[in-house]
Order: sequence, then structure tokens, then C-alpha cells
Amino acid sequence: MSSMPRLFVNSDLVAGDAFALNEEQSKYLIRVMRLGSGDPVRVFNGRDGEWRAQISKADGRRADLVPVARLRSQQAHGGARLTLLFAPVKKSETDFIVEKATELGAARIQPVITERTQTRTVRLDRFAKIALEAAEQTERLDLPEVSDAVSLDAALEALPSGTPVVFCDEAGDEADAPWGGQAGRAAPMADVLGELGNRPAAILIGPEGGFSPAERAFLRGRADTYPVSLGPRILRAETAAVSAMTLWQALCGDWS
Repeated sequence: MSSMPRLFVNSDLVAGDAFALNEEQSKYLIRVMRLGSGDPVRVFNGRDGEWRAQISKADGRRADLVPVARLRSQQAHGGARLTLLFAPVKKSETDFIVEKATELGAARIQPVITERTQTRTVRLDRFAKIALEAAEQTERLDLPEVSDAVSLDAALEALPSGTPVVFCDEAGDEADAPWGGQAGRAAPMADVLGELGNRPAAILIGPEGGFSPAERAFLRGRADTYPVSLGPRILRAETAAVSAMTLWQALCGDWS
């Protein structure tokens, strides 16, 4: 089964009901994969599970598929339990975050604008394509929701009431010490996750340079926000995102 090409489609998946692929997908199957009528393809749409389909028509620029049999049923909640909030960084690093968040099962990927965010515009079309390709490659049955960048306040307000926000806080409280010294450091993330239990949550990752003192004070005083430490080293934003999501999946998510 794994050798079959795997595609995300928007069409409903019903046994025997043929549908057309878009031009890019058609060219991929016909010209890149060298497939033709009767060849199998796996498809999913985020609603109807994963299906084995066959190419029912193939010409130079168009391929039609017909679903044959369901291979996997749609999961009850998919990845709906984890939201990633992150401040965009440089282009390649931000692309990396979107790709790895998809691979690690995030249901929502929300760029946030903070005081120290340097990249304030995002390409949703680019992010959507990155997420789609990552989902196809990693056997996800759905796609994450990737949203346009909003302010930190707006991102937090949009979360369902009571959602725990795991705030990756790398700073200490000593104003004159590098990165705030050791006083006031947050508890290790693994310890905090053990207290949260099996609940839907959001992870918040800051920009290069971290959150401003005012933002940090606001977050630490906010209800349902849990400051956590990712260890004694200051991590790059993209490393922090992958590390935090990995810990959450291992202790609270679908790895446990």
C-alpha cells in the first residue's frame, strides 16, 4: 500500500463515484509517476477517511479517479487537540515550522505578531502547500488549519475558553543578567504537562529575541497560561517549536 501515490483531494469519497483531479495532481500522476488508467492511488479528504482509488481516465493533462475501497476510517478527533501559536521568523525557518507542525499532528497553525517579531507578513498559499505535502507524506488523514498572522492578543482570544496555553518562556527575572538569569525560570515542560493531563492545548513559541518584558508579564499573569522551560540552553524558534510539540505528543497526545 505504501508504494501507491497518496493525494489530498477536496471531493467527497464514495465508492464508485468518479471525480477529476486538478491539473497539478493530474500531471504528477501521469507525467511524473508514469501512471495510467487502472493504476491505484490512495486519496483522503479530511472527512471520509483514506481510500484506495483507481485512475479511470488519463490523458495528457487530466486524470479522473474512482474510489474503490476505504482503507482507513476518519479518526474521531484527528489532530484537533493541539494548536501551535508561533511568531514568524525567517522564510526557510518559518517553512520548517509549518512542515514539522503538520508532521507532528497540529490541528491549527497560527502565526502571531509580537513586539519583537521581525517577519510580519506570511504567505498563506505557500504555507497551505507545505502543509498539504507534509500531510500526504506522513499518513495524516486531515490537513491542519493554517491561519493568517494576527496579534498575540487576538490569537489568544480566539482559543476556546479554558484552553491551556503552554507558554515556552526561556527568560528569567533578573533584569541585568543574560536572558534574565536563573531566578524566576519556569518549571520543566515535562513536569507541567504532567499536571495538565489529557486536555486539548495550545503551545506558544516566541520570536528571535524572545517576548518583551511586558508580554512576558502579561502571559505569566494570564489565566490558563502555563510557563514552561525547554531546558538550560536557549533554543532557536524552530527548534523550540519541534521540541515542545514532541514533548506534548509524547506525554499528552497520540504518542502516549
